[in-house]
Amino acid sequence: MSETRRLLQAAAALSQVLRAKGIPHAFYGSIISAVLAGSSHSDEIYCIVQGGQSQAHPFRRVRDAIAGNDDFAATHSPWTNRLLVSYRRLIPAIEIEILPAGETGPRVLGEGSVMVLHDVPFLALSEFVRAKLKSWTIRGLERDAQDIIFVLSRFWNRVDMNRIPEADMEQFAARHADVAPAWTALKRKYGM
Repeated sequence: MSETRRLLQAAAALSQVLRAKGIPHAFYGSIISAVLAGSSHSDEIYCIVQGGQSQAHPFRRVRDAIAGNDDFAATHSPWTNRLLVSYRRLIPAIEIEILPAGETGPRVLGEGSVMVLHDVPFLALSEFVRAKLKSWTIRGLERDAQDIIFVLSRFWNRVDMNRIPEADMEQFAARHADVAPAWTALKRKYGM
């Protein structure tokens, strides 16, 4: 488990490089819950990078952006279709996995899908819950469930229900009674 401040430092450094190249991006993972909770430790950070029809694949865009920067190194695994970026200024280095937008999170990273915390762009709460719910549905990890419960229980009134797959959330709420009051309040807010 890493210190949240170290992960934020690595995220800020990568974000600065990506912004300088005009690459839309947002960070994602349990780091969001840790930052919102003021927790000193977190164990998961990803960077979602936008691609597009007329643009190179997000992996290529990130590799090009960090090329020649001694603070970063990229490790691409074509067999698993993963790209890891290591921030080497800190010891031990911080690894951030790069995820293509649309596969994880929204396809377009813009004003409605991104929020800024500590000068670092993160997925907005609705998009975070949506992405974590998708991960939980596929992997069934308790870490994903805890992130969903934390965000919905504390910030349900800032979540756009139109971005949450209702059937998946109903299944989640049936298995995790802790989130039921927040889910019920959110449905009531939307007249359901």
